[in-house]
Amino acid sequence: MRLAAALLPMALAAGAAHGVEVGDTVTLPDVQLLDGTRVPGASWRGHPVVIATWASWCPYCALQNPRLQKLYDATRGAGLRILTISIDANPQLASDYVAKRGFTLPVTMESDALCAATGPRKGLPELLVLDADGRVVKKETGEMLEDDVADLARYAYGTQAPTR
Repeated sequence: MRLAAALLPMALAAGAAHGVEVGDTVTLPDVQLLDGTRVPGASWRGHPVVIATWASWCPYCALQNPRLQKLYDATRGAGLRILTISIDANPQLASDYVAKRGFTLPVTMESDALCAATGPRKGLPELLVLDADGRVVKKETGEMLEDDVADLARYAYGTQAPTR
């Protein structure tokens, strides 16, 4: 019995450290974007969502983020939502990075609530695609090539990806 009591906290911690996987459901929390816009968690529901985690110092993120911006531009207004999450320690680093590159896609800073929703990262960049029900339909760690990023909308919508 003592052994079980001693192992229980470790087992619970191991479960908490498990990241979301394809088939899991993610409920996004309220977030505040770098531009100050507050986005309620409920506004993500009913829409497919691409969630990309990155950092200003990550060379693979620097290659992938322009592709995500292109996807954002191509699908804006068509229902697909994109949320990028910076893990930079200082929000000013993320703001400067976004401004310098002219990105307009939604950017928020990593938070405890987002970490609880998406689980721990396995690397950078990391990307989740949620369908309209919040179910993870794709998970990628590492840089995605341009064609792969363009295909993300297909995962989010099933086989048909509307564009504007």
